[in-house]
Amino acid sequence: MKSLIAAIVVLASLAVDARGQTPGPNAAVKTTTVPLDRLNEQQARNVKTEWVTYNGRKALRVIDTAPPDVADGIQLVILNKTEFRDGTIEIELTGEPSPTAKSTAPRGFVGVAFRVNLDAAKDVAKYECFYLRPTNGRAADQVRRNHSTQYISYPDFPWFRLRKEFPEKYESYADVVPGEWTKLKIEVDGDKARLYVQGAPQPALVVNDLKQAQGKIALWVGTETIAHFANLRVSR
Repeated sequence: MKSLIAAIVVLASLAVDARGQTPGPNAAVKTTTVPLDRLNEQQARNVKTEWVTYNGRKALRVIDTAPPDVADGIQLVILNKTEFRDGTIEIELTGEPSPTAKSTAPRGFVGVAFRVNLDAAKDVAKYECFYLRPTNGRAADQVRRNHSTQYISYPDFPWFRLRKEFPEKYESYADVVPGEWTKLKIEVDGDKARLYVQGAPQPALVVNDLKQAQGKIALWVGTETIAHFANLRVSR
């Protein structure tokens, strides 16, 4: 009888996990390194990609090629073999304005999108995203510095809507520099996410109302940006 009860308890716990509930405190954490040099396992959308060596590291270079005057949000490298809901994403990246940038204030936007899903009928990606504005990190203008990191939920909550309706809530300061390697860590749990920059013990940005449920991971760049990505690890 005791053996039967024990078996029932085990099966019940497995069923809970299968339904997608949060594992117990003793559950094993699995960390996977996601290769970025397998271009055939990626969907490059409105960007050019190439495998290069940049500042001493092997990296995927991503260059914005979207049509002029198109808002940020459509430049992605979707990683086809990732599926992500909750866990931790760690990566090293750089972002800087393109030498051919024509806008008066290019920022070098660079970041990571997660829970990415494609609406095939409309050819639109839906996702959550944390990104950096590297040229803001050490600007002399304090307001610009306060806009160094950004959260968006595309396409319904782009940065300009969030800044207008919820000023200061989805942006923050971080010491970032254009073209220099920066470590990002994103922790995601349900509708909550935290962004850590350069190994800091405290998050630079906290979000408590994620909108998307589950999807793939993507490398994200903005308008007039050249970016590099290396050492992507995902823990679940």
